[in-house]
Amino acid sequence: MSTLIKQDILVELLANAGTGFEQVRATGKEAFQTQGFPTNKSEEYKFTAITKKIEQSIQNYAAAGAFEVTAAQVKEHVFEGYAGDVLVFANGHFQPELSSSVDGVEILPLSDKANTALGSIAKPEKDPFCALNQSSFDGGVFISVPKKALIQKPILFLNFFKANAGQVIQPRVWIEVGDFAEVTFINHSVNLSDASYFVNKVVEVKGGVNTQIRYYKLQNEGKNAIEVSNIETDIQKDGRFTSVNISLSGEMVRNNLSLNILGSNSEGNMYGLYLLNGKTHVDNHTNVDHTVAHAESNELYKGILADSSRGVFNGKIFVRQDAQKTNAFQQNNNILLSEDAVVNTKPQLEIWADDVKCSHGCTTGQLDEEALFYLQARGIAKDQARGLLLYAFAGEVLEHITDESFREYCIAKVQERLGSNF
Repeated sequence: MSTLIKQDILVELLANAGTGFEQVRATGKEAFQTQGFPTNKSEEYKFTAITKKIEQSIQNYAAAGAFEVTAAQVKEHVFEGYAGDVLVFANGHFQPELSSSVDGVEILPLSDKANTALGSIAKPEKDPFCALNQSSFDGGVFISVPKKALIQKPILFLNFFKANAGQVIQPRVWIEVGDFAEVTFINHSVNLSDASYFVNKVVEVKGGVNTQIRYYKLQNEGKNAIEVSNIETDIQKDGRFTSVNISLSGEMVRNNLSLNILGSNSEGNMYGLYLLNGKTHVDNHTNVDHTVAHAESNELYKGILADSSRGVFNGKIFVRQDAQKTNAFQQNNNILLSEDAVVNTKPQLEIWADDVKCSHGCTTGQLDEEALFYLQARGIAKDQARGLLLYAFAGEVLEHITDESFREYCIAKVQERLGSNF
């Protein structure tokens, strides 16, 4: 993408951005102008030509504004059996009148909260799309969970997307969780448009001492959608953060997830599942930065790819010199169901400490023919046997979802996908 086009995009988005946060936006603008959109020479985007895809698919760089969402639509898309609170968004804009009031939790549109800390966790200089969002985000929410709060019911982000062809949606979420608090967030998107649009989302999570935070995301965009998601969290002493990310659809999707482990006896967990068919392209980039001693991280990502789909996994674990007694595990496993499906996987460890337990690995292959034959020999039809094996492969990720209603919803979506064109 040329410099001229890059500047045109930024000018257009800045003209349509919300007001306020002048210094925050200026920092983001400067970082984006320095980096620009990633090229095919950018190592971090080596296997994902997202700039080319944006250039081909996005014609109108104006921000897609909020639109009317009805209570009936909200009710329709809250999954069966869900008993938690619901926060409703229309193209990234928080809709308080349709949302729950969570006892003891401060929830405000970003426009109503002077938060100068934006960009202090998901730093704009680390990723061009972080920088683009920070310079021109339009809509978003501020959430503050107080100290010692035990939020027993999950909080569902119900995101409705409806954009004209080529528009841009840039939500921004700031979450801060006080010391000794516990909370679960679920991020679920509902696509109401078949048009090509671009979602560029940034979520910053500031954890306190001994916090327990769970963040689950089901990504199931329209087949023409382009999405970049940057989620980054600070994990303090005795804290625990668990992410489960499930990707099912979209034209091109980039999921960036970063955990900054800043306190001893803390733990970061990252689990991911991508079930891809057609020409869907999903790129999962994860980053765990161990900066202190006596901490742990666990990572398991699994992919099932059919047709001409493409998956990318790049997981990085950094163990700094002071991070002795670190225990870090990383694994990426993939099953290819077509000769045209492709996966590029690159697990990475960079270790500067000498008293650690760290391991990583990856596998890519096809279904186990012996296991398939074994099930057929016991009277199970081939298609059913195939589905059972694929679900067993995927289930190891789904079991890390603690909310039963959301887990059952995800299981149903996965089984539906596995029983269709796979």
